Amino acid sequence: MAESQAPARALPAGRTRWVIIALLFAITTVNYMDRNLLGVLKPTIQGELHFSEGDYGDIVFAFSIAYAAGYAGMGAFTDKVGIRIGLAVAAMIWSVASAAHGLVSSVAGFTVARIALGLGEGGNFPTCIKTVATWFPVRDRALATGVFNSGSNIGGLLAPLIAAFVTATWGWQAAFYVSGAVGLLWLVFWIGLYRAPEDHPDVTPAELAYIRSDPEVPAQRVPWLALLRFPGTWTYIVGAVLTNPVWWFYNNWVPSFLFSRFNVNLMALGLPLVAIYLMTDVGSVGGGWLSGRLIRAGLDVFTARKLTLLLCALCTVPVFLAPGVGSIWSAVGLIGLAMAAHQGFSANLFTLVSDTMPKAAVAGAVGLGGCISSIFSGFSAKLVGRLLDATGGNYTLVFFVGAGAYLVAVLAVHLLLPRRRAAVTGVVAATG
Repeated sequence: MAESQAPARALPAGRTRWVIIALLFAITTVNYMDRNLLGVLKPTIQGELHFSEGDYGDIVFAFSIAYAAGYAGMGAFTDKVGIRIGLAVAAMIWSVASAAHGLVSSVAGFTVARIALGLGEGGNFPTCIKTVATWFPVRDRALATGVFNSGSNIGGLLAPLIAAFVTATWGWQAAFYVSGAVGLLWLVFWIGLYRAPEDHPDVTPAELAYIRSDPEVPAQRVPWLALLRFPGTWTYIVGAVLTNPVWWFYNNWVPSFLFSRFNVNLMALGLPLVAIYLMTDVGSVGGGWLSGRLIRAGLDVFTARKLTLLLCALCTVPVFLAPGVGSIWSAVGLIGLAMAAHQGFSANLFTLVSDTMPKAAVAGAVGLGGCISSIFSGFSAKLVGRLLDATGGNYTLVFFVGAGAYLVAVLAVHLLLPRRRAAVTGVVAATG
C-alpha cells in the first residue's frame, strides 16, 4: 500500500513536539525582527546619514553574502554538533550583531554589522528544518514548518512596531539594542528545554512512536559534497534561487516603497506593515496545512506539495499591479497576498528537503541551497539599488519580475522531482 493511503493513526499522547515548534517559532520571530529593523528604519537612518539606494543595496549585498556563508557553514556545523548547540551558537552570534547596529553611524559600519548578522542568521533555517525532520513524521512536517516559519512574519510585524515606539522614545539605536537582548533571552530557554526526542523527559513512548511512525529515508551521514547526488538538494537550490531574491526585495524595500510612493512617515508606516505581515502569517501556516491535508486525502506526498506550490505561485502574480494603484491599502493587499503566498511556497519547498533526504543531511542540504540562493539574492539587491537610483525610484520592473518568478520555480520543481516520493527514497537507499 502506498504511504499516502496508509490508514489514519490515533492521535498520540503527548504534545512535546509542539513545544519544540513554539521555541523554533520564537527564534524565527527574533531572526526576522533583527533582520527587518534596518529596512523599516531605512528612511530615518538614510535621512540622517545621507546614503543612496546603491549604498543600501551594497549593505544588503554584504548581508546576503555573509548569510550565504552562514547558511552553508552553520548547516554543516549543526549536522556535526547537533541541533541544540548548533542553533544556540547561531542565535548568540546574530543577537550580539543585531545590538551592534546601534553602535555604528556610517555605511561602512552598517556593512560590518550586517556581515556579522548574516553569519549568525544563516544558521536559523537549516537547523529548524532539521529539527522538524527529527520531531515530526512526513505528513505533519509541512504544517510544522509553516508554524515555525510564520515567526518570520511575526518578526516582520514586530519590527515596525518596535521601530516606531522605541525610536520615538529613545532613538533608532535603542531599537537594535532591544532586538538583540530578546534573542539572548530566548537562548536561556532553548538551552534549558531542548533535548532530542529519545532523550527528552517529557516525550511519552506513544509520542515517540508517532514521531517515528513513517518509513524514512536511511539515516546514514552524507558527506557535504555528496548532497548534490540527491534530487531534493537540487529542487531546493533551484526553487530558492528563483524565489528568495523576490522575498528579500519585499523585506528590504517594501517599507521604502510605501514611504516614497504614498508619502507616509515612520509612525504611519507601522499599520500597513503590520497588515502585510499578518497576511503573510496566514499564508505560512495555510500553505503548510494545505499540503498536509492533501496527503491525508490520499494524494502522494510529492503531488500534494506540487499542487500547493502551484496555488501559491498563482497568488503572487497580481503583485505586478502594486506600483500603479492609487491607494496605500490596495498596495498593501497586493503585496501582502504575494508575501503570504511566498511563505506558503517556502514552507513546502523547505519540507521537500526533509521528504527526500536522510535526516543527518537535512541541515546541510538546506544550508547549501540557502548559501547559493543568498548569493543570488545579494547580487539582485545590488541590481535593485542601482535600478532605483537610475529610474528615480520606479519599482515597476522589480514587481513585474517578482510576479512571474514563482511560476517558473513551480515548473522547475515539477521537472526535478519524480512523480512519487517512493522513487526518491529508493534512490537514497541505493546510494547509501
